[in-house]
Amino acid sequence: MGAERYIGVAERRARLALRQRLAGQARAGTPEEVADALVALHGTDPATVYLAVGARLADPAKTVEETGRALYEERSLVRMHGMRHTVFVFPTGLTAVVHASTGLAVAARERAALLKHMAAAGAPDAAWLKEVEESALAALARRGQATAAELAQDEPRLREQFVYGAGKSYEGLHTVSTRLLKVLGVEGKVVRGRPLGSWTSSRFRWAVAPEHPELDAAEAQAELLSRWLAACGPATEADLKWWTGWRVTDVRRALAACGARSVTLDEGTGYVVEDDVDVVSAPDEPWAALLPGLDPTAMGWQQRDWYLAPELRPLLFDGSGNVGPTVWWNGRVIGGWAQRADGEITWRILDGEGVGREARAAIETEAERLSGWVGTTRITPRFRTPLEKQLATG
Repeated sequence: MGAERYIGVAERRARLALRQRLAGQARAGTPEEVADALVALHGTDPATVYLAVGARLADPAKTVEETGRALYEERSLVRMHGMRHTVFVFPTGLTAVVHASTGLAVAARERAALLKHMAAAGAPDAAWLKEVEESALAALARRGQATAAELAQDEPRLREQFVYGAGKSYEGLHTVSTRLLKVLGVEGKVVRGRPLGSWTSSRFRWAVAPEHPELDAAEAQAELLSRWLAACGPATEADLKWWTGWRVTDVRRALAACGARSVTLDEGTGYVVEDDVDVVSAPDEPWAALLPGLDPTAMGWQQRDWYLAPELRPLLFDGSGNVGPTVWWNGRVIGGWAQRADGEITWRILDGEGVGREARAAIETEAERLSGWVGTTRITPRFRTPLEKQLATG
């Protein structure tokens, strides 16, 4: 996999604009098209999914209706644990790949940890937990969708509690339902269902996961890496390790298995899928975008200097590395945005290089576009950043 050619910042931004569905000519028709193009949408904050989709639809007016349809009626999109033990929204056809490539290893650790913590607290053993699990899954299948509290009506043992970290500074009381449903989610047996409130709500029901075939882990890793490189390549080995959460050996094996080609980047060696070495030209027209906190484009790579200046990070990220709402112009982050208490979408440019009247007009258009479909809904990011807080409070 010797270096084929150099791919510079300008071309990387062109690829981002078109493949991440951000340029006007590349916008999508449905939430499924958005998710397929991005491979995964961050789902930790429920509002992120809708905001990320709306930013990429040619007609965002039906963002809430169509995304809800895909998630909760047709199940063409599924919200489940994935890479780095993080909740994402995936195309349903990709769930088997994600589960085999990433979920199985995490699931084994999660179940072992739960049993260890229960044993340390003198709680019932693995056989008891298995009985409760089977009973809870049967109840969930009968109900279709249910909250943990509703499942506990059918299986009262889910209400059992045990002490976690007794005598430690982090000591706490854990409920079996909370820990067990988390394990079942990582194991691919249950998924998050319809929220209890609006589309921004973090309170949700559970549902039995869609059936999927069991795949070979190595083959699934090669498939997932190939899909991601097609959407986000070129990327460095460090980017790939960070995004997948895999060991370096797994990344390298998957790169070889999917026939990835190496290219030269400013950061060093990068990788693209085998047939993706042709030059990609910039979009036909300049473009602006307002992307939400944890958007998959803003969070897509570990090495971000080619689209986000390091000096902007203190204002745009929280202390744990979560990105807040960002303003984009022609492939780079130039500022951030927020929604005030009265519903107004407000924004600020932090990097004004090359940002003139045309850019400001385009950004204002995007702000109006966002405000138009969000309507009276109030959005507060789960992970708040310095600039978002400043803008939100006016």
